[in-house]
Amino acid sequence: MKYLVPFRVWLSALLLVLPAALVIIALPGQERRRRAARRAGILAFWFSGIPLKVSGLERLPPEACMVVANHASYLDGVILTAALPPRFGFVIKREITAAPLVGWLLMRLGSEFVDRFDKKSAQGTASRLIQLAKSGACLGMFPEGTFKREAGLRPFHLGAFMTATRAEMPVAPIAIRGARAILPAQSWWPRAGSLEVEVLLPVSPDGKQGDHARELRDAVRARIQAACGEPDAT
Repeated sequence: MKYLVPFRVWLSALLLVLPAALVIIALPGQERRRRAARRAGILAFWFSGIPLKVSGLERLPPEACMVVANHASYLDGVILTAALPPRFGFVIKREITAAPLVGWLLMRLGSEFVDRFDKKSAQGTASRLIQLAKSGACLGMFPEGTFKREAGLRPFHLGAFMTATRAEMPVAPIAIRGARAILPAQSWWPRAGSLEVEVLLPVSPDGKQGDHARELRDAVRARIQAACGEPDAT
């Protein structure tokens, strides 16, 4: 039993995820690709023997909005892809585009990439995200920026919340539970466990200034902190 889940995860990657990624890349139409990615994610967790429970989807605002979640594992992007409606595109660190198939897949899914180490590039990305949000795009972000092996909700960067305030769009906090225990940082050997995704009540910005972005960040983080089941690591 100890080796059953890792075996099933890697078998799923070989027999399901890799072929699905190639099919998704080839599919025409971004919405069609996102729907296929969601189905593939759901099927991959089922095949791997890792239950995925999703609650609170009815709390997602019907209009353009942003979702932000705690970041604890390599699995988080796949988890949200499987859990959320296909209208959401994700903002991801640019380094991941170096992975040949993964980078290509994420680009075909309409992901936006941010260079965390190039301030000039990051400013351009911020302006582009604001314009996308104003045009009605639904965005997903992990405001911690990265994750560590040790449990704990880390400080949130302000960028996601500046985008939301400038675009005057609500933010739906999401709590992911169980991901760090299954596949923590610096490990490629998954463990048995279950996953829970809970969409929390959305928060709307009170204005468009920096102070409003900070207030929004703090309110969203407080809701995730209360629901994610991990200590405060600030």
